[in-house]
Amino acid sequence: MNHPIMDMIKRYKTGKQEGIFSICTSNQTVIEAVMEKLRNSSMYLMIEATANQVDQFGGYTGMKPIDFKRYVEKLCVDNNFPFERVILGGDHLGPLTWKNQQSSVAMNHAKELIRQYVLAGFTKIHIDTSMPLVDDGPVFGDEIIAERAGVLCKVAEEAFLERLKSYPDALHPVYVIGSEVPIPGGAEAEEEESHGIQVTSPDAFEKTVHSFKNAFEKAGIGESFDYVVGVVVQPGVEFGSEMVWDYNREKAKTLSFSIEKYPNIVFEAHSTDYQTKENLRALVEDGFAILKVGPALTFALREGLFALSHIENELIEEAKRSNFIKILDETMILNPVYWEKHYHGSDAFLRCERKYSLSDRSRYYLPNKEVQSSIDRLIENLKNVKIPMTLVSQYMNTQYKEIRNHQLKLSPVNLLKSKIGEVVEDYIYATRASK
Repeated sequence: MNHPIMDMIKRYKTGKQEGIFSICTSNQTVIEAVMEKLRNSSMYLMIEATANQVDQFGGYTGMKPIDFKRYVEKLCVDNNFPFERVILGGDHLGPLTWKNQQSSVAMNHAKELIRQYVLAGFTKIHIDTSMPLVDDGPVFGDEIIAERAGVLCKVAEEAFLERLKSYPDALHPVYVIGSEVPIPGGAEAEEEESHGIQVTSPDAFEKTVHSFKNAFEKAGIGESFDYVVGVVVQPGVEFGSEMVWDYNREKAKTLSFSIEKYPNIVFEAHSTDYQTKENLRALVEDGFAILKVGPALTFALREGLFALSHIENELIEEAKRSNFIKILDETMILNPVYWEKHYHGSDAFLRCERKYSLSDRSRYYLPNKEVQSSIDRLIENLKNVKIPMTLVSQYMNTQYKEIRNHQLKLSPVNLLKSKIGEVVEDYIYATRASK
């Protein structure tokens, strides 16, 4: 049995121009919202855990790879979604979270990271060795990046053989590679002040493919390059704290043409969050058939939670309110580690950024015990009152229209999932096969 992504690429290369999108999140409400949108379709749900989110030590979610898989399996059962239509992926797997350590230490951690992902049954593996480590010299570049990727892919292949002993029908993992990999979570502040994002040149792309292929052969796994399905490049899309760099297909034209000579590979586009649905569709048509989205989904969730908070303020007496917005901000101030390197400016500006930034650093605080407790109270408060349609119209107008058109049943959870669904619909539009 071929991997579903390999089958998609075969169809793509024969003119179907379909794609697949990957949600990079562990948030339960987001995952459930995507399940609702895809349940009655034939589309696969690809969920990727990021290296700093899920690792052999638990990551910031407290989950190891096997824990994340079990978590998704349970969500499938609870939401009547077939687990057979889920593709589990690992994003930025490599020495990312140990980049400030010696290369020998960082790579040993990266080997165990990838090993655990493959053993747990993750079948889309993004190998990311694009970051210099603390003892790397000034000559750090494609050769070192590719050599390390070859080492990690060999570990993945060995782990897959180990997995086959217990699961003879296990699907062989597919790999995504690249040397020009955007950092997770959007552009840093200094990038936001630049005049634009540089599109990867065709020469750089082909050099990457060549160097990685050689590195795989050097590592003794040349045949494993057949399982490389995607190359991460920069198509000129990115988002920062306040702005979005829109896709310009004219600027990416020569890069787009360069993928045509590779019958089994497509581009993988990171940081596609906040692109218009037309831009997302253009990306797919131009060879960027794997689209990644993360912060835009939790940004929509945050918008929905804020809207519900405003509705709550109108309906619930002060002493019983969740105070979600206040508690979230106080939690972020008490523990600024996830946002302080991303937001810069006056106190008033920082207050605004913590709440509304496109970088959506607030997503890291949603699992916090006090924050989650306030969300639970918010939902419970609104479950126990009748929400006037006028308030839905005021704060969630798209959902108001869906309710009026009998497309949505009014409840606080349904309102949240519908809000997230607005983002999901753009990716469905972009990746659905052409007629």
